[in-house]
Amino acid sequence: MSIYSALVRPLAFSLDPETAHHLAIGLGARLGWAASMLPAATHIEHPRLVTHAAGLRFPTPIGLAAGFDKSGTAVETLAGLGFGSVEIGSVSVDPSAGNPKPRLWRLPRDEAIVVHYGLPNDGAEVIAGRLARTHLPVPLGINLVVTNRGVGAPPLSADQIVGEYVTAARRLAPCADYLMLNLSCPNTADGRDFFADREHLDVCLQALSEVQLGVPVFLKVSPLGGIAAIERVLAAADGHDFVSGFMFNLPPLKPDGMRTPEAIWRDMPGAVSGPPAAALADICIRETFRRMDRKRHILIGAGGVSTAEDAYAKIRLGASLVQLFTALIYRGPGVVRTITTGLAQLLERDGVANVADIVGADVN
Repeated sequence: MSIYSALVRPLAFSLDPETAHHLAIGLGARLGWAASMLPAATHIEHPRLVTHAAGLRFPTPIGLAAGFDKSGTAVETLAGLGFGSVEIGSVSVDPSAGNPKPRLWRLPRDEAIVVHYGLPNDGAEVIAGRLARTHLPVPLGINLVVTNRGVGAPPLSADQIVGEYVTAARRLAPCADYLMLNLSCPNTADGRDFFADREHLDVCLQALSEVQLGVPVFLKVSPLGGIAAIERVLAAADGHDFVSGFMFNLPPLKPDGMRTPEAIWRDMPGAVSGPPAAALADICIRETFRRMDRKRHILIGAGGVSTAEDAYAKIRLGASLVQLFTALIYRGPGVVRTITTGLAQLLERDGVANVADIVGADVN
């Protein structure tokens, strides 16, 4: 049993989930000065794991998903844990307090959480200033979203929504190695369905193409809608060379087959993150890989990645990069090294020279 599971997790789980999250981020922010010393204990250098995607070099394909460090306050420490990339956010043009509390719950039987944060963050201007002098040893992604102005705020027009993405992208692109456009946040009413309209997506991508951002851009889209929705996104991205790939968000519903009794989570708003999210995510990865232009686009896979086997499965379904978040809560920071080491061992076992050679191997 690790120190984390024996001592740290019981203490953290005795606290309200959001309080524990804020304490973890605060500790990471204060330990930034020591981040350069962490890789000696955490970093895995292995030629089988080096991934080249979207013009960037990732020392491993295992990255931190957006949502853990929402405002970029602890990126140096997080990069020092051994991640091959770190994605922060979601970040909006204006600061946001997010949704009313409570807005985060644990489901230990599923090693999952229910997230209804509603995109709290410090806003693009503050975060850009914070990141101005930050230089990480791995690619930094910034996840962008429209501002959640709270319950009762007047809805934004289509032009205003697109304008917020453009403004945020222009301000934050100089601080990022890549941008992720969160086009389907499951935890805000306005963020779920706007880009399900193909015309809205076309207008947004056209507006961004005129900015000449200079960094790769990925689209984080809804996992709902089936093949038709996947093909609609691919068709919209087809005319825009700056779009480097895709990722799927959590759905705004509770997955089937959870171990936690329904009576516990029935009245919790929000999306489930962790192993219960894996099945739908895997379907979306496989079906998108089958249809996309693999010379132009890559997939970033997430949803229930807790082990090396989970990461390997997503790679074999078509993901060039894999992200995790919830595993940190249940298995601690050492899970990054465990997964990375295990992935290298799986590749060696199967005689794979480089992880890129196995991307999509299980897709017919």
